[in-house]
Amino acid sequence: MVFNSRLIAVLLAFCIAVVTTSFLSLFKEVSSSALVVTFLISLSSTYLLGFIILEFLIFREINKIYNLLDNLRKSELTAIDQNKSGLFNPLKKINEEIFSYAALKQKEIDELKKLEAFRREFIADVSHELKTPIFAAQGFVHTLLDGAVKDKSVRNRFLKKAAKSLDGLDILVQDLLTLSQIETGEIKMHFESFDIRQLAEEVIDQFENKAEKKDINLKISKHAPEEVFVYADWQRINQVLTNLISNAIKYSNKNGKVTIDFQITTSHVVTRVRDTGEGIPPEHVKRIFERFYRVDKSRSREKGGTGLGLAIVKHIMEVHKSKVEVSSEPGKGSVFSFKLPREATLQTSPAE
Repeated sequence: MVFNSRLIAVLLAFCIAVVTTSFLSLFKEVSSSALVVTFLISLSSTYLLGFIILEFLIFREINKIYNLLDNLRKSELTAIDQNKSGLFNPLKKINEEIFSYAALKQKEIDELKKLEAFRREFIADVSHELKTPIFAAQGFVHTLLDGAVKDKSVRNRFLKKAAKSLDGLDILVQDLLTLSQIETGEIKMHFESFDIRQLAEEVIDQFENKAEKKDINLKISKHAPEEVFVYADWQRINQVLTNLISNAIKYSNKNGKVTIDFQITTSHVVTRVRDTGEGIPPEHVKRIFERFYRVDKSRSREKGGTGLGLAIVKHIMEVHKSKVEVSSEPGKGSVFSFKLPREATLQTSPAE
């Protein structure tokens, strides 16, 4: 829209000419022909003067500002509803454009503030998680350097503890790297058809000793089919099951149960990992997939883990066009479930 200074000048000139002529008509000695001439002269002179002032001093600059704002709106303000102003209110129109542009920029500033707050929190969390194993290993090594290395029994015990701390550090770094690569798309998915029940059995074998130490009954449901084929990335679903089963054992009480079952529909398979553990308070359920988020930080760190497992699970499932569902009741346990297609679909077919 370009503001029309010519039309405004005509209307303004007409109004002034009418007022001027009406005023002169009050005098009886002024003839009708003189009034007509006065009207025409007033109309033309006011029009010329008004047009020059409006066009060259006001509207030309207003149109420049408006065109600039209009270009910005087309490229950046497409999501903002625009209230239409009339042809004769250009300043209000510009004010609306400026307000809309300012509103968008304020939204961007708010988003940047949120990202900055998240960045600070993330750096603080990473620093804390890295500091714990580094300081532990550093303490053991310095103790050995201060003379304890001469005692063979002390030396071996401290070296094992230092190695354990460094192993934990390596796991943390690997998890951070994996999460970063998944988020940036550096890790390519390789979709294929495989038996997820067989994969679950392999993961269960890995945690058998860990479960036995806590007298936890770790098994696949007796109602599960003998074969459960899905179409997904085997390696990444292995990570998902590993993290979910590991957490289920970690947060289950002694003599508890961890059960994996499968629900097969026409097009999908829903995999569930059910435990009889501590459960998750409702106010924490929405945040457990955030990096380093812990429901009870002190107890969680005692149990070990990097605090990145569920964040990795979330991102893996997002790449599979799915998500992890959680239902939990404090004191009674939790159920983590995810859905995968039984065969190649339009969503997952572009295998890399």
